[in-house]
Parts: sequence; structure tokens; C-alpha cells
Amino acid sequence: MDYDRLERVLGSDRLHRDVPLAPYTTFRIGGPADRFLEARSAAELRDAVGVCREAGIPFFVIGRGANVLVRDGGFRGLIIRCAIGGIEFIDDTRVRAGAGVDTFHDLIDATVARGLGGLHHYVGIPSTVGGALWQNLHFLSPPPARDRTCFVAEVLESAELLAPDGSIERVANDWFDFGYDYSRLHDSPHIVLSATFRLEPVASAELHHVIRENLKWRDERHPDLWLYPCAGSIFRKIDGIGAGRLIDECGLKGHVIGSAQIFHRHANIIVNLGGATAADVLALMDLAGDTVAARLGYALEPEITVVGEA
Repeated sequence: MDYDRLERVLGSDRLHRDVPLAPYTTFRIGGPADRFLEARSAAELRDAVGVCREAGIPFFVIGRGANVLVRDGGFRGLIIRCAIGGIEFIDDTRVRAGAGVDTFHDLIDATVARGLGGLHHYVGIPSTVGGALWQNLHFLSPPPARDRTCFVAEVLESAELLAPDGSIERVANDWFDFGYDYSRLHDSPHIVLSATFRLEPVASAELHHVIRENLKWRDERHPDLWLYPCAGSIFRKIDGIGAGRLIDECGLKGHVIGSAQIFHRHANIIVNLGGATAADVLALMDLAGDTVAARLGYALEPEITVVGEA
């Protein structure tokens, strides 16, 4: 592969070789990438993607590395970590943020500080702005009701995308064709550069109440990523049933292969107990899928993206 061309365009000081990917995923799993770039601007990301497309170099874009499992053999090509920053308040209710902005630590803090609600529901969920749009980030409505799911699609006004031809397109919300755990980005080569959200004023006490309750709810059901690295839900939602419930009914909650475990509190999450390999995780996924199909007759569909070589 023509990595020399990448170095000429991006600079050898920006392009890194043989970079282990485990530290760049929430699973803390993954072999090395042939080349690795942290793209800090839209121009840098555009240049990298353009060279890869012209030279036939495989590439993959990550943010926080959630919902991703990198195989143990690593990635033959270029991994681009989107680090496009910037938070700009356009007016009293609208905010524009770069695709690499951390929704939890940065954007939620900034909007809540201004008394704006809409993004605060997603506190505690590891994601960048680009990842939030890709997955249509979601969480249950505020307590005590918790009677509906809140989606980031509800507050997205528009976005700037890198198009396949290298141009920058500004698109409205409906371009994304949002669904549950889905956006058009799953099936399109477009890449998010920035997003504009339209929020609403909310009393500070209410914002902080929702944040506290949502964090408490997550702490009771989801792994602490510092103790149990994971990628969130492993299998897609099955309406009216839930993939986790099916796996639990099969008695697999807590099952361990190697150093990976079907989490003891949430059967649709696989955690890294320390030193787990991608092969361990994939073996647990196969076990869960085969067992649920054989005993209960349901087909589990992976929600996470698996990249790289065994």
C-alpha cells in the first residue's frame, strides 16, 4: 500500500506506524493499525480520506471507539481518530460542535452550564458528536416516568458532512433517516465533520436532577468502564423482548471465555475482565447467538462493528 503518499500529504510527524488500537476503544481490545492519524481538523480528515480513496488504502474512522471491536491481528490500513473540536453557541438555543467533541465531558457540560436541555439525557454514555449521529444516541426519558426513549435525532438541526467526492455538504436532520440504533451513515460513505443542535432552556435544578438520576440508573445496570471495559450493547434490540433477556433466559449471564465475560448484571453486554482478546469476545458472541437460536428460536444480530484481521 502507498503509505509513502500518505506521509507526503499528511507529514510523517502526524502519521504513526504500528499503533496498538486497544487504548483507543472502550473495549480496550485490538491489535495494531498499520498507520494511525488523529485528525484535528476537517481539512486534515478530508486529505487523509482523499488519499486513501485514490490509492486504495483501507481506512476506518473512530471517535471514542465505542461500539467497535478491533480484531487481534489489527487493521491493515489507516485508522483515523476524529479529533475535530470546537463548541460554538450560535444563538440562545443552538450550538455547533465538531465531530470529535466528547458529548459527555465537553458538550453536555457546556450546554448545561448555559441552562440548555436536550443533550443532558445522554450523560455517562461514551460518544463523540460524530458517533452520536452515526448511532442515533438514545436513552430513557427522565425519571420518574421513563416511559419513552429520547433520541439525539430529536435535537439535531443540521450537520456538515464530508462527501465521497471530497466536498463538504450541509444536510438537514431528515437526511439521516434516523431509526433505533441507526442512521443513514451506516450505509453511506459520508463522514460527519460537525453538527448543530437546537436545544431548549431548562431550569438548572431539573437538568441536574435528570443527570443524577440517569447516572444512578446507569451505575446500577451498566459496567463501570474503568473496571469493566466494554462496547455497550452487543446485539441489536429485539422489539418487545430484548436480546439481553433472551441471553439471560438461556442461563448465560456471567459466562466467561478467556478473559471476557457476559456481564453479570446485563446479559447484552460483554466485558473485558483484563487482558481479553477479540477472539474471546467473538467466541462469547457465537455462544450467545447459537444458544438463543437453538433454545428460543430467535436470531441475534450484532450491534457492534467488528474490524480488522484475526
